[in-house]
Amino acid sequence: MPLAMSRSECETLLSEPHIGVIGVERRNRAPMCVPMWYTYVPGGDVCIWTGRTSAKMRLMERYGRFSLCVQTGQPPYKFVSVEGRVSSLEVIDYDRHLRPLVYRYLGEQDGEKYLVEYGGPSAVTNDLWVRMTPEAWYSEDYSKS
Repeated sequence: MPLAMSRSECETLLSEPHIGVIGVERRNRAPMCVPMWYTYVPGGDVCIWTGRTSAKMRLMERYGRFSLCVQTGQPPYKFVSVEGRVSSLEVIDYDRHLRPLVYRYLGEQDGEKYLVEYGGPSAVTNDLWVRMTPEAWYSEDYSKS
């Protein structure tokens, strides 16, 4: 029995606040895989927050693409993996990008505490908002077995 999810099922799972793992190509080595907070709205781009000089950002600039995999944490397990080219890089906007991302994972009260402890708007002046348009989707839903 096929375990693949429909596009709609994939987009629903991807739009939930799971910790994602991005994979970025490296020359003559296995891909760099790093857990990340991300955002996704069905039909849109995957967006992540990273430092301009981070190793993963340098690799994304060099190879121009990354993958993201998310999974549920309880049986029956499901996962979605997407890959695509980096479609845009923007200097992160504290209120438009970062605050909603942090609230997505921590809620408003804990999110605001995190943002203050992180250093506020001045702490992210060298950070980027990276967009990737999904080109390929892979999935499995073990409740279908």
